[in-house]
Amino acid sequence: MTHDGDRLVTAEADGEDQAVEAALRPRSLDEFIGQERVREQLSLVLRAARARGGTPDHVLLSGPPGLGKTTLSMIIAAEMGVPIRITSGPAIQHAGDLAAILSSLAEGEVLFLDEIHRMSRPAEEMLYMAMEDFRVDIIVGKGPGATAIPLELPPFTLVGATTRAGLLPPPLRDRFGFTGHMDFYAPAELERVLHRSARLLDVPIHEDGAAEIAGRSRGTPRIANRLLRRVRDYAQVRADGEVTREVAALALDVYEVDASGLDRLDRSVLHALVTLFGGGPVGLSTLAVAVGEETETVEEVAEPFLVRSGLLARTPRGRVATAAAWTHLGLVPPQNTASGQSGRTAQPGLFGDEGPGAGSGGGAANG
Repeated sequence: MTHDGDRLVTAEADGEDQAVEAALRPRSLDEFIGQERVREQLSLVLRAARARGGTPDHVLLSGPPGLGKTTLSMIIAAEMGVPIRITSGPAIQHAGDLAAILSSLAEGEVLFLDEIHRMSRPAEEMLYMAMEDFRVDIIVGKGPGATAIPLELPPFTLVGATTRAGLLPPPLRDRFGFTGHMDFYAPAELERVLHRSARLLDVPIHEDGAAEIAGRSRGTPRIANRLLRRVRDYAQVRADGEVTREVAALALDVYEVDASGLDRLDRSVLHALVTLFGGGPVGLSTLAVAVGEETETVEEVAEPFLVRSGLLARTPRGRVATAAAWTHLGLVPPQNTASGQSGRTAQPGLFGDEGPGAGSGGGAANG
């Protein structure tokens, strides 16, 4: 059974990642690599706030994990010269939890709220007033005798981070003055991240070695840094300590991360889809049984990257392998396999005619 935290290519952070990231994190916007548009826009927000002598607008950062949302929140605090308080949505289950945090903030302090979409509804409603009016109402007592005592808050900046912006209610989204979406990194940007990390970790790395690791990092700096550490271990034990393309490739082959960033679970899903089910379509639960995993594991852990890579498509009929999936496994795709189409013959359409890809000579006979 595969757990996301067990995978070398997961974008979620474990204890080791958090410890290393603390040492590798850039301390200013100038040091931060990638996310050029968000970085430029955020720089303007912070510079304007400093010029006014006030606090910056509340900031919402959205995007997949591992792209630098926590790092940017720390940079916001560092650029403004103020402390930062870090918490997360799941940790705030009651309005009282949030009130305790807000009432202890210093003026201008940055409050970083990770996974803000997972905050409880009562706390969320309290946050509306805190963000807009810098005030919260503390409820004392219960029932008809309960009274609300207003508590004034010093101006602060909330930095919310979410991997699922669509789950945020519009009233909460609208209270953020700046919203930045974090995109996956290009290989060239990941190479710069790797060179910087290698310098800080004192790992000799060649240009081609960085390129090899970057190409297997799924566009995510956290994964790139994790792969770098594993390649460093391999280089120290089985090579001369320097990270070249050959050393990086051999190391990541040992850890079962292929040239496209797919690991054992990803390849198992593709292999089952192509060899057992002819490319699909096949239902998610059937596919999960075929690879010996839970349905949620296949859907939430393996599928997102396979879909983003153009290797797998989700359709109303089930999962299908694209022509690129066959090619990735070293197989020849069937003649009728197009990008995003199943490896099987075209499925009948709603009225009995063949679906996309059918020739203009006519569909199946009615009847």
